[in-house]
Amino acid sequence: MSEVRQLRNPEQTHPLQELTSRIIGCCIEVHKTLGPGFEEVFYQRALLRELGAAGLDAAREVDIEVTYKGVSLGKKRVDFVVGECMLEIKARSALEDVDRVQALSYLKASGYQLGLLVNFGGPKIEIVRLANSR
Repeated sequence: MSEVRQLRNPEQTHPLQELTSRIIGCCIEVHKTLGPGFEEVFYQRALLRELGAAGLDAAREVDIEVTYKGVSLGKKRVDFVVGECMLEIKARSALEDVDRVQALSYLKASGYQLGLLVNFGGPKIEIVRLANSR
């Protein structure tokens, strides 16, 4: 049974810390350059370019299989997969609990070790690191 948890302490060490630090740097650059106020798709496009420029292999809009007791229920799409990290992005004034719940559910279904939930919509970028303990 997997356990999914939110890493609350940004100083807490975790697997793939170097990768997530590089991804976060790309997210900060996108937010610094575009600022808040755009639709999510513009941040997706800019982030894909920034991740590529940083030498990171990123796939956008990746389907993940949702299963129940070994039976496929269908697919959901996550915004990005970068290496072994899943990335969900938002463009809202602030993250809400429903955003965290959704990202945690996607992370659990995907089987990836780590996930990032990033909100580009506010005056300051919001980044939540998520861990999936298998």
